[in-house]
Amino acid sequence: MGWPLVSARRSYFLPCVSVRTRSGLANGWFEGADAVIHLAWAFQPTHDPATTWRTNVLGSSRVFEAVAAARVPVLVHASSVGAYSPGPKDHAVDESWPTHGWPDAAYCREKAYLERTLDIFERDHPEVRVVRMRPGFLFKRESASEQRRIFGGRFLPGPLARPEMLPFLPDVPGLRMQVLHTDDAAEAYRLAVHSEAARSAFNLAADPPVDASMLGEMLGSRPVRLPRAAARSALAAAWGLRLVPASPHLFDAVLRLPLMDCSRARTELGWRPRHTAEEVLREFLDGLQQGAGMETEPMRGRKVG
Repeated sequence: MGWPLVSARRSYFLPCVSVRTRSGLANGWFEGADAVIHLAWAFQPTHDPATTWRTNVLGSSRVFEAVAAARVPVLVHASSVGAYSPGPKDHAVDESWPTHGWPDAAYCREKAYLERTLDIFERDHPEVRVVRMRPGFLFKRESASEQRRIFGGRFLPGPLARPEMLPFLPDVPGLRMQVLHTDDAAEAYRLAVHSEAARSAFNLAADPPVDASMLGEMLGSRPVRLPRAAARSALAAAWGLRLVPASPHLFDAVLRLPLMDCSRARTELGWRPRHTAEEVLREFLDGLQQGAGMETEPMRGRKVG
């Protein structure tokens, strides 16, 4: 499989290279690079966490080893809000909040493990400037079809996102999160590569936080309180029957993720998101309805329903 690998001087797409084996990165792919931005990640299969572990954790570790072997001076790693330990929903936390994840969710477990891997990497390779980006949930119009397939399944109708189809909106206690447009995330990565003082972690998210009240206003739907247990039971049943790929463990994690304070990115990188959270979601919902996508097979647009 291929992964996009980007440096400040060059852009690569490695169509025959896999991070799953050491040989995939053993041919000097990083030689002469000014920076490596590591973005590769596999969300599925959610029923087989050993497979995602091999790609996400072992594969990422191989990328880090290859960076050190090629003496690349800058490594920017795509971490996530999912790396954070459970935290508050009524105020924001900075980058010092513990990163132990939610252990039952494979995604969070893997992101947290790589935070510890990078701790060791930074200790052993102080000559490499390491930056960890921790964005909220990333969306854009062109990713809508892919994200529908990843989390809702291939047969979830995109037109269900239309306001007239959602007179009521489930309001689950704790379901409050932060989002970000991928273009704004990309700008933060660019700034981090070119800022020689940028090190360690940066929270990235747009305002305001997203909850049922905000979505209800956007869609003209009335929020209706739904107990956590009922929502989780329904998702667990659908996941167990393989009707949806999103696991109930990830749902548990989302309910517990803290809100992030992004002051450090604004102060040290000069970063400001151009899109508000509402603009991000409106663009994404439009993409769902239209079956939007991009040219590569994983992001190919497909309209269902």
